[in-house]
Amino acid sequence: MLYKNFTEKLLGLQDIEIEKVEEFDNSIHIYCQLIRKPHKCPCCNKITNTVHDYREQVIKDIPAFGKHLFIHLKKRRYRCSCGKRFAEGNSFLPRYYRMTNRLSAYIIDKLRYEVSFSSVAKEVNLSVSTVIRIFDLVSYSPKELPTALSIDEFKGNTNGEKYQCILTDPVNKVVLDILPKRHEYFLTKYFNSFDKSERNKVKFFVSDMWKPFSHISSVWFKEATQIVDKYHWIRQVIWAFESVRKQEQKKFIKSHRRYFKKSRQLLIRRFDYLSDEHKQQVNIMLYASPTLSSAHFYKEFFLKILDCKDRDSAKAAMSKWINSALDCGISQFQKCANTLINWITPILNSFSTNITNGFTEGCNNKIKVLKRISYGYRNFNRFRNRILHIFSHQTQKHATA
Repeated sequence: MLYKNFTEKLLGLQDIEIEKVEEFDNSIHIYCQLIRKPHKCPCCNKITNTVHDYREQVIKDIPAFGKHLFIHLKKRRYRCSCGKRFAEGNSFLPRYYRMTNRLSAYIIDKLRYEVSFSSVAKEVNLSVSTVIRIFDLVSYSPKELPTALSIDEFKGNTNGEKYQCILTDPVNKVVLDILPKRHEYFLTKYFNSFDKSERNKVKFFVSDMWKPFSHISSVWFKEATQIVDKYHWIRQVIWAFESVRKQEQKKFIKSHRRYFKKSRQLLIRRFDYLSDEHKQQVNIMLYASPTLSSAHFYKEFFLKILDCKDRDSAKAAMSKWINSALDCGISQFQKCANTLINWITPILNSFSTNITNGFTEGCNNKIKVLKRISYGYRNFNRFRNRILHIFSHQTQKHATA
């Protein structure tokens, strides 16, 4: 009796009587039946306790102790005086199912992590199609727009589109929605579905330096301050410097080219943050090329703008750098200066707040992991629900807070 009570408690199912337990190499089989009790006839609503017959049903449950778990349930069929025969009811097994409710919940919970459908199917001893069918019961609707809205694209390669779009709340760290396209006409249609009062709630619109995002911000979020993420406008200068480095190192012999290529991180890093030894190495490399030395100067000059604490000081420093870069004679930095001029207002707005696209970029990295382990997705709705399901715990934390 003690053994049975312990097994019943370990099994976690109510009103179950354990008859025996068999253990094999990779599976555990539990033979049981429900405690007998009167049932109401679904036809005439009379109470009956007359058993018509028994049928055994094999049910899959969540794995236990590293083994697959099978429940052999001896089900009763009751007979009513009106002639109706019906099966006894239970709380853990839906009608026509061959797996417990908690196994379905276990599968859905497992899919909150960056795992493939195949790996989950193998763990719970189900087919991949069954796991997918269970997950397809999960769905997410678009959420309300937050005070700060961040938008970015990522390479999804789903439904024939190379890029998909992600919307996040960068302040509360919540993924809001995944869109199948990043085209301006589609974004226009999507944001038009929100009421104007809802769109006016957005006070900050954060994006990268892609024109359709800028147009969407100016048309649909007129009350919001448009911000270009710092990473995206800083890398414009880094790209310009890297272009000069690649151009200059081609003039050197093979050994010097390799040395410059392997030392590119020292050249990119802010000079003030380097050790004395690394500073000496950088100085030697810059001495070998006057053009690279000049490019390094403008790169360092630009990075000092990041020390500005407010928009006004950043505006003065940025204006000074742009004017200097336009007259530097280095085509890469002249092109970069013109790009910064075109985006100067949202760039300067990034100095007025600490809001960035950092959380959004982190989400994109996690999406890349999901794509890699799953070998890609063809069905966008399933891909979208999978992404939102992975990040749904953050939504729950925000709601609790």
